[in-house]
Amino acid sequence: MRLEQNHHSLFVYLSKTTNLNQQNVQVFQLFLALVVLSAAVLAVDDFHAYPSYKFEYGVKDPHTGDHKSQWEHRDGDVVKGAYTLHEADGTERVVEYSSDKHNGFQAHVKRVGHAHHPEVYGQQAGYGGSYGHGYGHSYSKLSKIN
Repeated sequence: MRLEQNHHSLFVYLSKTTNLNQQNVQVFQLFLALVVLSAAVLAVDDFHAYPSYKFEYGVKDPHTGDHKSQWEHRDGDVVKGAYTLHEADGTERVVEYSSDKHNGFQAHVKRVGHAHHPEVYGQQAGYGGSYGHGYGHSYSKLSKIN
């Protein structure tokens, strides 16, 4: 209501202080109506809307071995979800989680499968041999190509 009163007062003030013909008055009224309508639309838009969503995704890349997935659902203050990923040792990590205002955040982590580790440590094939884990290699032995 107050916005409409301001609209009317502004129009009366401008029509008295300026020399407006009928067409200009109609254009001005249309402009002010659009401004009022825009303000009303912005006032109705709720920036604190009820949170509700669902999503899921997955990756299965045979080249890199990257295998993982996740899903999550939210309804208000209650969130439930899970994710899985393949570890480097061959096991799969499964995490199921939930969160609400009564229990807080809770996650349950499971490991599926048996870890596989190499039988022999410290022997790697590659350029110049290897000294095991943790040692760097020098490029000084490489021949320069012109």
